[in-house]
Amino acid sequence: MSGSGSAQQDVDIDLGGLFRAVWDRRVKVLLATACVAALAFGAAKMISPDYESETRVLIESREPEFSGPNQASQAGADRVFDESGILSQVQVLKSADLIKQVARNMKLHEVKEFDPSAAPSALSDLLVMLGLKKNPLELPPEERVLKEFNSKLQVYQVEKSRVIAIGFTSKDRQLAAAVPNEMAKVFLTLQSGAKLDTNSEATRWLEPEIANLREKVRDAEAKVAAYRASSDLLPTGETTNFATRQLTDISTELTRVRGERANAEARAAGVRSALASGRAPDTITDVVGSQMIQRLKETEANLQAQVADLSTTLLDGHPRLKALKSQLEGIRGQIRVETRKILTSLENEAQVADLREQQLVQQLNALKAQSAQAGEEEVGLRALEREATAQRQLLETYLARYREATSRTVENATPADARVISSAVVPTSASFPKVLPITIVAALATFLLSCVVIMLGELFSGRALRPVSSAGEPLPVRTRPAIAASAPDVGIAAANAAPDPVPLDSDAVDLLSPVDVSKADEDVDTSAVANEPDFSIEAVAEHLRTTNVSIAISVSPGGDEGSTATVMLARLLAEAELKVVLIDLTGSACPTRLMARSSQLPGITNLLAGEVPFTETIHADRFSDAHIIPQGDADPRQAMRGIERLKMIIGALTNAYDLVLIECGPADEMAVEKIVGRDGAEIILSAPSVSDERIVEVLTGFGAAGYRDIVLMTGQVQSDPDYPDRDAA
Repeated sequence: MSGSGSAQQDVDIDLGGLFRAVWDRRVKVLLATACVAALAFGAAKMISPDYESETRVLIESREPEFSGPNQASQAGADRVFDESGILSQVQVLKSADLIKQVARNMKLHEVKEFDPSAAPSALSDLLVMLGLKKNPLELPPEERVLKEFNSKLQVYQVEKSRVIAIGFTSKDRQLAAAVPNEMAKVFLTLQSGAKLDTNSEATRWLEPEIANLREKVRDAEAKVAAYRASSDLLPTGETTNFATRQLTDISTELTRVRGERANAEARAAGVRSALASGRAPDTITDVVGSQMIQRLKETEANLQAQVADLSTTLLDGHPRLKALKSQLEGIRGQIRVETRKILTSLENEAQVADLREQQLVQQLNALKAQSAQAGEEEVGLRALEREATAQRQLLETYLARYREATSRTVENATPADARVISSAVVPTSASFPKVLPITIVAALATFLLSCVVIMLGELFSGRALRPVSSAGEPLPVRTRPAIAASAPDVGIAAANAAPDPVPLDSDAVDLLSPVDVSKADEDVDTSAVANEPDFSIEAVAEHLRTTNVSIAISVSPGGDEGSTATVMLARLLAEAELKVVLIDLTGSACPTRLMARSSQLPGITNLLAGEVPFTETIHADRFSDAHIIPQGDADPRQAMRGIERLKMIIGALTNAYDLVLIECGPADEMAVEKIVGRDGAEIILSAPSVSDERIVEVLTGFGAAGYRDIVLMTGQVQSDPDYPDRDAA
């Protein structure tokens, strides 16, 4: 805060004075708190208590026990209660018809709590007479009860569930529990009744429809039978008629006859071939299988045995041997005759099979024509059958639904799609008022409000304000300019500490802004203050801020000590709300260790080596709003190959930051020239604890290289007598 007048001065709020003022009036504050707490306690005790109870209903699909599994699953699938379905049930519970039914069942119109307008007060009558209030008795009692009932009712869906809570508040604790239970009971009754009405309506609608469908099915089936008879399409199975079945049988018989004919011809050819070639007949299967041949073979074998037996004792010309041999030749002749008979039999069998095949082929051709005609007639038959089947299926469906609906028209056959999972119980404690919480809140609010009123009174009266200076006198306002030295005239350090003073000329010291000392403080040696150079970090920060420098290069001849001072400078500028970024070009990575969160972060060497994009090298300082581009972990030699990109990088940073601060460490003038050249950047010599001879040497080197104005920074932060604990960094 600041006061206005001839002697303008800064003031501050005396927090200690505010708390002392509250402490001085502690008796009044405590007394007021106690009084309000007592009033709140008494008022809460005087209020008639309200009791609240709650019933919870679960909405789910329910089917009777006698329902089949398919019917139950289908019905459950048809009634899936989504979010909108649950909200619809909430509205049903809050509907006027349900509430009126509950009021009639419990005779709530006889309870004074639900019809307070039935006995109006004198004030209410007066307001009605004056026309300031509408006469509540003009409404029917049922409407008055409904209005009061709605004000006490609370129905809501429990979050992320299919549970509906029914809460009710009443002066009577018994009534607070009875009303929600009665509402749930009426709700379940209405739900069950609605399902019962639905089944009754379905039964009434299905009865005439079923009768009509029966007539349609009878007519359709009669048309099918008449058409089948007229078209001679006698059915022989589910999918075939007589003509098709006959055609199939003849085709099968023809195939069999052809096989028999081929078999007979093959057997006859075998016998004929054996006879023509002179082979023994007994090698043929048909010949061997003949009983006559078998008997002749047995006789032949006996004769051959007798001939062999007699040949040992008799000569060939013996009459007995001749007779036996003659009989043997006769037997063999008979075998040949029988073989020819078998051949003739096989040939006759093949001829019979051929004739049978020809007859079957003629019959098959005739049936093909009949089957083609029957196929054309079956098109119309199938159309009539489809119509009859469709009517029959529809009739069966209606009959099944009719039986199901009829079974559910009895009482208690259709349970409601809900059930009570938590009934309301008689509450033991009042829901309102909560005496203890009301008393505590009122006491706490009174205490805080009293303290705030006392503090505001102290502030507006000015007693809680004090000047910034403890003596109450105006303080000198002075700026902290940086001191810039002209590099060719290096008399700054020599004039201060060198054993052999170096002569100074008029350009030796360039004060960028003079020290302003207030004329009101006559005890201050203004000439001494004006001639005292200021090399502190604060002065350099003020110089960079007031001159709007965009690029500053810091050279630290002393190494890490000077780099640390540069970090302090960057943080001080960030405190002054400047957007500052520091680029670490040192060999020791001192700024990276002080500012970055990790030494392994990608930095300027990675950017120059082309390993990472530009945005991944900028990181926030750990202890300020400044930013830093750390040294990085790339190969320095590879990074130096892209040093020409550094000027472009610095130029891009100047578009995003107020100041680009480059810490070069103990670099020389040639290294600085590679960064930004000789123009366009402010050179800062960060030299805390560096000897004057070394400073003169560095300034001389930069002066010889063409750098004129160089800002000297010793790293010392000036203290303020009014804020001795202030730390600029």
